[in-house]
Formats: sequence, C-alpha cells, structure tokens
Amino acid sequence: MADAHQYETILYREEGPVGILTLNRPHDGNKFNRVACQEVRDCIESIRRETRTRVLVITGAGDKFFCIGGHHDGDESSRLYPGAPSTLEIYEAIERLQKPVIASVNGFAVGGGHVLHVVCDLTIAKESAIFRQVGPMVGSFDAGYGTWYLEDLVGKKKAKEIWFMNEKLTAREALGLGLINRVVPDADLERETMAMALKIAERGSYALAALKGAFNARHGGVGGLARVTHDLMLPHYYASEEAHELHDAFANKRAPDTTKFGR
Repeated sequence: MADAHQYETILYREEGPVGILTLNRPHDGNKFNRVACQEVRDCIESIRRETRTRVLVITGAGDKFFCIGGHHDGDESSRLYPGAPSTLEIYEAIERLQKPVIASVNGFAVGGGHVLHVVCDLTIAKESAIFRQVGPMVGSFDAGYGTWYLEDLVGKKKAKEIWFMNEKLTAREALGLGLINRVVPDADLERETMAMALKIAERGSYALAALKGAFNARHGGVGGLARVTHDLMLPHYYASEEAHELHDAFANKRAPDTTKFGR
C-alpha cells in the first residue's frame, strides 16, 4: 500500500479499488507546507506504480477545510534553489497519475486548495463548501495550473474575475459555472464520493488512462504527448510482430522480413 510508512501530514487508505488520500492538518486549514507537498507527491507516485487502485480520492480532514492554501516559508531561499512552495510537484503528480483523481471538497477550498481541486479530474462538493481564489489579496498568485486550467473550466473572463475579484463562491454557484461536477448534502459527501469512485472504477482502466492522457496533452506539450505515445502506445508496439522481427534481425545481423510489418 502507498502508506507503507507513517506519514506526518496526510493519511492514506484503500477501500477496494479506491485510494483515499486525506490532507491531515485540520488545525491549520489543511494547508500545504514543505513536508505536506513532499508527502502528497510521494504518495501519488506510489499509487502510480501499483495496480490495485483504479481511482484516487483527495479530501481534507475534518468537516470545515478541504485545503486553504499553503505556507510560503520552510524552503531554502537562494538564487539557485528558489524558495517557492513545492505545490507544483503535487499538480504534476496528479497529471502523471494514469488513474482518475476526484477532489471530494468537504469545506473551504481556497488559494492553493482551490487550484488543487481544479487540477483534479473531477470535483464533488458538499452543499456548504466554499470556493475562493485569494492570491492577489494575500500576496501570492498561481500563474500556471491555477490560471490555464481554471480558464478551461469557466472561460477566460470568469477565470480572470475569480482571480482579480477574489469573491467567495458557494458550491451551487461553482456548479453553475462548471467549476465542479456535483453538489451533495453535507452528510452524504463521503458516501456519494465513494459511489462516484466505484462507478468509475468499473470502467476500462486502460481506456481511462488514454482519455486522461489525451486531455492532459493539450497543456502538457511534449511531456503531455509522451504520456499518450510513450506510456500507452509504446508497450503495445513492443509486443507486436514488427517490433520482435526488427529486434531479432538487428541482434542477428540480418535483413528484416518486411512481410511481418503492417499487418
């Protein structure tokens, strides 16, 4: 399991084909810090390398906060290694994960926590959840995942309004904007999240991986394209008669039998 060792800032468990990663700093709004960023990244990377789970759920501990951002301190500050929060490593790990990721928003999703749910593949929220982007009013910004992916969801004008005006959005308002997928009664969030995850887990895992790779390739450039071609197409080519024939011909210093190609 991904929790082969004891984490300091997160909890991880598996329920059948569903992995559940819980940000476990409720006393501090489930905020990211240096350790939390590393542990979330490492946990997701561990999930990527195993075949037990088919869907990952990310949520927050307690009933008030999903995640309200991150601390700006704790990293070494130098011109060689800038001291910015390492949240990018979390977002990149979510992108690399071939399995769908569901954000189960159990409270305030603010700042970096708002970006976190935006980067996840799907978002389900309880009725009382609040969504807010606060970067420029608290001395921060996320001019990457937090802007491009938000624009994909709600359009450029609305995305700019969310970033420039920093207004609170209720779960129903977020749903109306296309910012999230579903709103459920507070008491039903965990049950409805699992129902969604289990339904997705019944779908073809390879097909889901290909779809996720295709969606991500738009922003991923050469890396995004490689997630489709290298990760998903190359293993099948290795198993083909063409690849075997070319490998054997090269190894034995003979001309390949081209009748074995393209059939």
